[in-house]
Amino acid sequence: MSGRELTLLGEGGVELLGRIPRGSNAAFLVRVSCGDDSAYAVYKPESGERPLLDFEPGLYRRERAAYLLSEHLGWGIVPPTVIRADAPLGIGSLQWFVECDFSEHYFTLYADSPETHRILLQIALFDCIANNTDRKSGHVLRGHDGRVWGIDHGLCFSAGFKLRTVIWDFAGAPIPAALLEDITPLAEAVPPEVAGLLDDAEVAALQRRVQRLLLTGMLPVDRTGMRYPWPLV
Repeated sequence: MSGRELTLLGEGGVELLGRIPRGSNAAFLVRVSCGDDSAYAVYKPESGERPLLDFEPGLYRRERAAYLLSEHLGWGIVPPTVIRADAPLGIGSLQWFVECDFSEHYFTLYADSPETHRILLQIALFDCIANNTDRKSGHVLRGHDGRVWGIDHGLCFSAGFKLRTVIWDFAGAPIPAALLEDITPLAEAVPPEVAGLLDDAEVAALQRRVQRLLLTGMLPVDRTGMRYPWPLV
């Protein structure tokens, strides 16, 4: 994506259009506009977060951190995401809205579109690094242009191991050498722009997860059968 998306998200006027249903935390469809240019985005305000025992308020920071981590790796998995303090319901994240067929999601892509398996494995690896606690099938989208995205990363980066995902089809698979090369620098240092959105324990845990992946060279296996989010889609 080009700088247009970040300009609209970061500088555009924000018009609240309506709440997106079914999420446990409030998320809103908004229109962002700069002059004659406009687009849709997903707005997740801190004021709409449900209190959690294992995550501090401010899940919007984790949404932004996931985008920055994806960009740092050069993977482009997460749609452009910014933090806006001046949004209608207060500070929160604004993420570019992916125009797609919502009947497609991880399960359908894996079953029907083998050409997506490479990027689906990459998303699985990203989730291991980010310690994604909530990778539902519906959090994997294929845009109308064919590009596959991962969305909804508010429950990521916990210091404690909390991986819950539907993407277990690649469990035990070797991590491609190119992806291992991409993640290797994270074992020594997390980019400051990502680290600044997390606490010290979370940054250290991210490095340990990367170190473990480099040591094993393969995606983890769930031997408990319990590491699934609910609902699955």
